[in-house]
Amino acid sequence: MHRPVETATPPHPAGQLTVGAASLDEWREIAEWAAQEEWNPGLGDTECFHPTDPAGFFTGRLGTRTVSAVSVVNYSADFAFLGYYLVHPDHRGTGLGLATWRAAVPHAGRRTIGLDAVPAQQATYARAGFTAVHDTLRYAGRPEAPAALDPDAVPFTAAHLDAVAAYDRRCFPAGRHGFLSRWLTAPGHHTRVLLRAGRVAGYGVTRPARSGHRIGPLFADTPEDAAALFDSLTAAAGPGGEVFLDIPEPRQAAQALATGRGLTACSHTVRMYTGPVPPVEEELTFGVTSLELG
Repeated sequence: MHRPVETATPPHPAGQLTVGAASLDEWREIAEWAAQEEWNPGLGDTECFHPTDPAGFFTGRLGTRTVSAVSVVNYSADFAFLGYYLVHPDHRGTGLGLATWRAAVPHAGRRTIGLDAVPAQQATYARAGFTAVHDTLRYAGRPEAPAALDPDAVPFTAAHLDAVAAYDRRCFPAGRHGFLSRWLTAPGHHTRVLLRAGRVAGYGVTRPARSGHRIGPLFADTPEDAAALFDSLTAAAGPGGEVFLDIPEPRQAAQALATGRGLTACSHTVRMYTGPVPPVEEELTFGVTSLELG
């Protein structure tokens, strides 16, 4: 059900814009918009992310028609992530996006907010108080089948969940145990956990997208560990398919892994925050989970 939280009157002949929290079913329409923008979302992303903060997915409506959207997902008392800032092409340039933004962003309260901005919107976010920290590069390609797979990269089971969630917390600014319980086992997702002497030394997930497969996250102790996971993930996804991996630009070792496996940089976004950059062990990141939702 669409629950109104604020009404604004944009300069639009259709009348008032109503902004409210969107249900899981309603948000599927926004995922279609993202696909049309060639963001290439994963096929099951909505089902995995929406339960993380059901009140944090906002749409704007003129009458019964959805015309705008933005997500402001609260992950913890200190951190939120903003994404899916979209206006339907028929209604751009009318102030609907800004009205939706103003209604939705207070949901984050005093939390630091992160986002990945398309370059064309970087200045807009800067005016809203966001500071650029680094670029995130999207790599794409068709890696060759590996000659051999590391036997320590094993399929995820429920017995791994607590240890994987603990490892993930070192790489992400908030605990994501509930989200991971869905993300690691969703239909079509392949998750591999790297176990060195029984200890988690990294993990990764590949999922089907509108085009090819997206890998994310890819977290590992070392470049060699990340390579073992990458090979196991691409083998699980099937030979010859196109894969996409989003890498923070400062992570040179991750970029070397991508290019060494035949991927090339094809686009970039800009990671921005409203406050202090949340502390994580950045050297463990070889690929982020999602540009839209952190």
